[in-house]
Amino acid sequence: MSDYPELNGKTREDAWNVITEWIQSDSLRKHVLSVETAMRAYAEKLGQPVEAWGMLGLLHDFDFERYPDLEQHTKVGSAYLRENGWPEWLADGLLAHGLDDSYPRLTDYDRALFAVDELTGFVSAVALVRPSKAVADVKVSSVTKKLKDKAFAAAIHRDELRQGAEEFGVDFNEHIGFIIEAMTANAEALGLAGIPESQESDS
Repeated sequence: MSDYPELNGKTREDAWNVITEWIQSDSLRKHVLSVETAMRAYAEKLGQPVEAWGMLGLLHDFDFERYPDLEQHTKVGSAYLRENGWPEWLADGLLAHGLDDSYPRLTDYDRALFAVDELTGFVSAVALVRPSKAVADVKVSSVTKKLKDKAFAAAIHRDELRQGAEEFGVDFNEHIGFIIEAMTANAEALGLAGIPESQESDS
């Protein structure tokens, strides 16, 4: 297991202030909240620092809206964090969650972030096409079936999802189930609690 990273006095409120300053898109905010949710759940499961892992998940894409180009995304964000007193490990963590071999994933939290990042987005997409629009109704089998449909959430690379689980050392189907469970526990904040049954029956 990796060393317990320090937060240099930074709090989740500080991280959320960065999010609200840098991200205006509701969907991107929900994405980083989903990744935070999954990271906190894995940290708790593995006996790792929940706040630290969660903060990395929350901040991992904060620069994406302004700098979506892969040449700048994460690099701009990492530099900003360093310049504003955030811990080095967190700034490094932003760099490691991409596919640039110059920034290898060397720690458990690096590998966890890569493993949950795209998968939370895919699970969200599966939830939103269900009649209930509730992540609680998503089954592992539903996710694996949608993974075979290349036209569904086509921007998400299937091989990266499996690579993430493999690097993190978890069974892929169990990993999917864990993500669904974690997101279900925080579904309201993620906009995935579903629609009221009365509306669902009317639609």
